[in-house]
Amino acid sequence: MTTRTGPDDRTTVVVITHNRREELLRTLGLLRRLPERPPVIVTDNASTDGTAEAVARDFPEMTLLRPGRNLGAIGRNLAVQRVRTPYVAFCDDDTWWAPGCLRRAADLLDPRPRLAAVTARILVEPGGTEDPVVPELRDSPLTGPDWLPGPALGSFLAAATVLRTEAFRAAGGFHPGLWLGGEEELLACDLQRQGWWLAYAGELTVHHHASRLRDSTARRVLGLRNTLWFTWLRRPLGPALRRTGHLIRTVPRDAASARAFAHATAGLPWVLRQRDPVPPDLERRIATLERARRDSPARRYVG
Repeated sequence: MTTRTGPDDRTTVVVITHNRREELLRTLGLLRRLPERPPVIVTDNASTDGTAEAVARDFPEMTLLRPGRNLGAIGRNLAVQRVRTPYVAFCDDDTWWAPGCLRRAADLLDPRPRLAAVTARILVEPGGTEDPVVPELRDSPLTGPDWLPGPALGSFLAAATVLRTEAFRAAGGFHPGLWLGGEEELLACDLQRQGWWLAYAGELTVHHHASRLRDSTARRVLGLRNTLWFTWLRRPLGPALRRTGHLIRTVPRDAASARAFAHATAGLPWVLRQRDPVPPDLERRIATLERARRDSPARRYVG
């Protein structure tokens, strides 16, 4: 880790939140104390628990956006419109960056102009254990150029990633159709299609203290729905059919899965209108990741 200290003006932190006032205030307090002193932009997705008022009162130096409705992941797009730094670090209201890691992420990105993003190691609090997704990132089966700072990735986790602002904007940000839940996969695909690279950087650390207010069933419905939509937006016909069939056979046979498939089917008209399959080289990378993820404990919610 770099030994330099003091403020660093290369990275802005973007946080989206919805009805998690106390957890958000804890996270913002931790971000305020980072040695890098990053600018912070908070998009409040129409909270009804006094979140916006508390942020305005307790963190007046931070930029607060109040779109008036729940934009989901698109709240990040709104915030990035305000970003004036070369890099943007995404953060959820229940995650925060370890001191010095934003500086180190910028140090990794600065000399690598085709590197779009670096994803950090995630520690689950309060115990400080590795998130189950970390081995999947560390042992990524994808290959990449020698200049990458770590294993090449095919996707990323928004709450643990620093992105190049230019790359995020060039790829269009998060797709409004997906709203929230695995929305990173489509953006990562489009970044790679434009020639950008993604990498895991285990020397970076993000802490995650899962919100007590999260609805795990709703998250599974959205995650499975968006997996299906991504499949039909970007996978060629054969792989799309095989992936859909695999999910039908392997997801839990319960009401949540039924809702996910019903929502995915209802969205097929717009999905098929926007369908734009990737070229063979990128499809091979997606297929490689799909095979590797089938045994990952972090992916069981989508089969």
